[in-house]
Amino acid sequence: MKINSKFDHFNINVTNLERSIDFYEKALGLQEHHRKEVSDGSFTLVYLTDNSTGFLLELTCLKEHPQAYELGENESHLCFRVAGDYDTIRRYHKEMGWVCFENTSMGIYFIHDPDDYWIEVLPEK
Repeated sequence: MKINSKFDHFNINVTNLERSIDFYEKALGLQEHHRKEVSDGSFTLVYLTDNSTGFLLELTCLKEHPQAYELGENESHLCFRVAGDYDTIRRYHKEMGWVCFENTSMGIYFIHDPDDYWIEVLPEK
């Protein structure tokens, strides 16, 4: 299941790091590349990649944050993916129950991640 990226790098703030890693590995076929915890322990960065296109997803897990993250807080929280094998990927996400919204007239769909961010997936043209 190869997914290409429209962008080279995204950062998403997450509240449950391991759950989010599991989601992105399963939903987008990414693999953990490396992680870094800052010396004072205030946050952890985990980098996931697809190893084929060079796409890099950075997950940031803050130990304490004064308020919940909001969708749209940062534009890159709408993770935009271009699918090379769109039909296979769409079928896989539907089977997993991850497709939350489909726009059939535009030929795109959205999956919802565990921290209420949306991932937009569309066919490669």
